[in-house]
Amino acid sequence: MIDVNFRTFDLNLLRVFDEVMAERNLTRAARNLAITQPAVSNALRRLRDSLGDELVRRSGTGVEPTARALALWPTVRDVLRQLQHTLAPGEFDAGIADDTFVLAMADATAAELVPGLVRIVEEEAPAISLRVLPLTTRDPRRLLESEEVDMAVGYFPAVAANLAARGQAGAAMLPFETQRLYIGEYVCVMRRGHPLAGSPLTLDDFCAARHLLVSFSGRPYGFIDQTLGALGRERRIVVTVNQFFTAGRVVANSDLLTVLPRHFVKVTGIEKQLVLRDLPFQQPLVHVDAIWHRRAQHGHAHEWLRQALLRSATAAFAGTEMPGLAG
Repeated sequence: MIDVNFRTFDLNLLRVFDEVMAERNLTRAARNLAITQPAVSNALRRLRDSLGDELVRRSGTGVEPTARALALWPTVRDVLRQLQHTLAPGEFDAGIADDTFVLAMADATAAELVPGLVRIVEEEAPAISLRVLPLTTRDPRRLLESEEVDMAVGYFPAVAANLAARGQAGAAMLPFETQRLYIGEYVCVMRRGHPLAGSPLTLDDFCAARHLLVSFSGRPYGFIDQTLGALGRERRIVVTVNQFFTAGRVVANSDLLTVLPRHFVKVTGIEKQLVLRDLPFQQPLVHVDAIWHRRAQHGHAHEWLRQALLRSATAAFAGTEMPGLAG
């Protein structure tokens, strides 16, 4: 292991390293840095000598990072962004900002939050663009780490538990931050006129019925099935879809049961065709959180986005009977 002498180390080399890692191409990195490609190559050579690692190797028309480079890059990028924010913090002027934000969320969450978020953008930041991608996982950390999205919004119980455990264990500098947006609950949904719609739903009836499951992964097993398993019970899932809207349409025209967020049903447009029943077992409340990589949180634009989302959630759930908002 080579000891780096910080008295003589050129921090500009880290800027070059960050750009090369982001682009995986020396020519594009040079263009972004407004220097020549030989200057980028020279900077990489000096950094290799300082760190004792090859860092990147030529691969096709670009470069492929080494394991050491991949391990170093998140910390280097985080430090550079914090330093930039500290030295030139500036102020975020929503009225003239032209940032593009990429968010990942399920259609049910988007139906609740995006209308309010768009109203805020139209009124306060008309040049800002939003891209909402479908959420396809209950663990969005890889998407945030790779910067494919700026923020993910949804129900991430395993991620929340993992971050809480690491925090309680004294882990410093957790890479992800979360913000509670609202609290909801899941209910059983069926069509009006369904054989089970005329009376309270029992556990036996629930388990004996045929079910449709909203599954981001396509697996015919979800957190409801985990709860049933703990009770020694199971249900028969005959259809899986990856959208809550699709689930509502299907059960409105079949004898299948599904489980949907209670608040979502009212924005489906087909609420009058559906019957809601409390689940016949105890199911934890659904904590809907925004999650982002901590390296993004230092920018004023990202801070504005977080506050805009929270304001949208506050407006969407104002006056509801559920504990819809986190204190």
